[in-house]
Amino acid sequence: MGTDLSHDHVPVLDRFRLTDKVAVVTGAGKGIGAAIAVSLAEAGADVALVARTESDLNEVATAVRATGRRALVFPADLNDLSVLPVLLDQIVAEFGGLDIVVNNAGGSPSYPFLETRVEHLEGSFHFNVSATFELSRLAVPLLLERGGGSIINISSVAGTKTTRGGLVHGTLKAAVSHMTKMMAQDLAPRIRVNAVLPGAIETAALARLLGRLDPSVRDTMIERTPMRRNGAPDDIAPMVVYLASPAASWITGKLYDIDGNASADLIPKAIPDL
Repeated sequence: MGTDLSHDHVPVLDRFRLTDKVAVVTGAGKGIGAAIAVSLAEAGADVALVARTESDLNEVATAVRATGRRALVFPADLNDLSVLPVLLDQIVAEFGGLDIVVNNAGGSPSYPFLETRVEHLEGSFHFNVSATFELSRLAVPLLLERGGGSIINISSVAGTKTTRGGLVHGTLKAAVSHMTKMMAQDLAPRIRVNAVLPGAIETAALARLLGRLDPSVRDTMIERTPMRRNGAPDDIAPMVVYLASPAASWITGKLYDIDGNASADLIPKAIPDL
């Protein structure tokens, strides 16, 4: 049987390499963000690390540098959008440009509907949606200077499922997911935009929460997940590396659920009927 390989065929594993690319990862101090940052470095990228807590960033920077790549530590609260131009200026000064943007910072508390206030929505919108939009917008000229690039937004399966007591978080993550698809339309073909939608990832924060609850809660989560375990940050990071890499060069505007195919009500909330 004949083959149809072009003259410029690249071996498959080489298509996943990010050698000498430059990435920025927000929320990089721990959990999913830290795993993404180290994985990008393992694939060959230099990484700018952004989060509120400098000590957390320094630990991640040490792990990045252990791979042989460079790390830039930038402690900042992304609720303050004025830090974003400063961040990008430092990235250019340190690394010479930018190829990959990972908008991982986010999160929001949720309450039963009648306890939710517009301030909850507006504050969470600013952190989850506005900061993601503004960093991406400001980064686009830098990505174009390098010929193109990849933007990966970390959303959540909470934006695709309906659960009681999850209005704020679900609404904001749905906004991030739809914005991803809209950005992909506007920025194609030179910049690709995709999103990863994690499910229940057992970060240190989730582990602490489960440790305060009855053990049956964790057992129920596992029972309601066909893969029979909660996720780990390292379950998310490889998808981000893939979407950032040349291996995904024909992929944009897509949302990838990584949730072990779990049901919507992993931790049912005891909210009574009206």
